[in-house]
Amino acid sequence: MTIFTEDLRFKEVRQVTLTYSLLYLPLEVMCGIGLAVLMNLKLRGIGIFRTIFYMPSVVPQVAAALVWVWMLNQRYGVINTLLRNVGVNGPNWLGSPHYVLPSLVLIALWGVGGSAIIYLAGLQNIPQVMYEAATVDGANAFQKFFRITLPLLSPTIFFQLVLGLIGVFQTFTPAFIAAGETGGPLQSGLFYMLYIYNRGFISLRMGYASALAWIMTLFILVVTVIVLRSSRYWVYYETDRSQNR
Repeated sequence: MTIFTEDLRFKEVRQVTLTYSLLYLPLEVMCGIGLAVLMNLKLRGIGIFRTIFYMPSVVPQVAAALVWVWMLNQRYGVINTLLRNVGVNGPNWLGSPHYVLPSLVLIALWGVGGSAIIYLAGLQNIPQVMYEAATVDGANAFQKFFRITLPLLSPTIFFQLVLGLIGVFQTFTPAFIAAGETGGPLQSGLFYMLYIYNRGFISLRMGYASALAWIMTLFILVVTVIVLRSSRYWVYYETDRSQNR
């Protein structure tokens, strides 16, 4: 109970982790699906583009985070240099408490190509006859996407959402590399796993760190069960259609 009643930092860490999760997960799903739709186009050389989009996801997180730290540097980073060329004074991405979390979300989205490949597999599993029938009925592209693509892609979205929930609460490497062990300015990037690391290996309070880890495990379990229970209301399976016949 000491963690909940006396550890004031615990509440801040929890808030940072939840805010990051709410920012990252929807963007990861939307960007992954959007990228998968683009990679599913029947274009010449599309295989090359699929490879290019997928490659960042296999880059080690440490290497990717170091590259982004350089790119987001306030003085000589690529992003602020480009902004200065168009007359915009870029912010201190990793040095301002207002920009640390958005910067870490941007770093995490660097590997969205891995999710896009999974969504691409789901897209290619959708029978083309459904799109052809919808075209005959006069459906436009917008209607096809929301009436056919998303419902039939919902099992893949559900799978990726569960994996994303489990992974996002365990974010450590990008925050450790980009924001440091203290979580950056005002601990605005101090994630839960980084806090466990500080308690266990910096403060040498292994028992306290273990208790924090158990709390995280139980929280992930509860959230996962909630998502699993909710899937019956929004996930569509082919077996559901066959049972209704």
